[in-house]
Amino acid sequence: MKSLDSHIETVLWTPDQITSRVSDLAAEISADLSHLSDPPILVGVATGAFLFLADLARHIRLPVSVDFIRAESYGSGTESNGSPKISSDLKLDVAGRHVVLVEDIVDTGSTVSRLIEYLESKGASSVSVATFLDKPSRRKVQFKLLGKGKFYRGFECPDYFVVGYGMDFAELYRNLPYIGVLKPEQYKCQSP
Repeated sequence: MKSLDSHIETVLWTPDQITSRVSDLAAEISADLSHLSDPPILVGVATGAFLFLADLARHIRLPVSVDFIRAESYGSGTESNGSPKISSDLKLDVAGRHVVLVEDIVDTGSTVSRLIEYLESKGASSVSVATFLDKPSRRKVQFKLLGKGKFYRGFECPDYFVVGYGMDFAELYRNLPYIGVLKPEQYKCQSP
């Protein structure tokens, strides 16, 4: 079996660059939310955001609660289907609370828009979005943050199909410690 590294065309962000940027984002979030009387709730979008969420939570210097929500929009393909559905709900009550929605990547904007609407329907007082990667060039839906929510972006990502640091293709590559561009032959044949 070949190493996953051999499936990568190029590395966009190294582990050291990732660690540094996540630390900076956590410091910004800590400063912005230090005035809250109740701890913010970090809601990770499963499964892609799990590593980013863990690293971000470890670096935030405030009390936080953590939960997950699952929204599916990719299946095993490389393009969002544009109609995300929530397939696993929150356990925590977000009513009256500030939520930081933690995403691996904001691409078309459909998933994050749907999740913000959903959190608003659950009574969240405000929603910020912390995304590890942002692809504004692919945005189709302009989402609106809730209340005093802010948008936190790790890196602006060029329009490549990327994997690693929690992001996958067909449930593989999540364990790579960097963000890399997947070689097209890996996803065009549908067999990593």
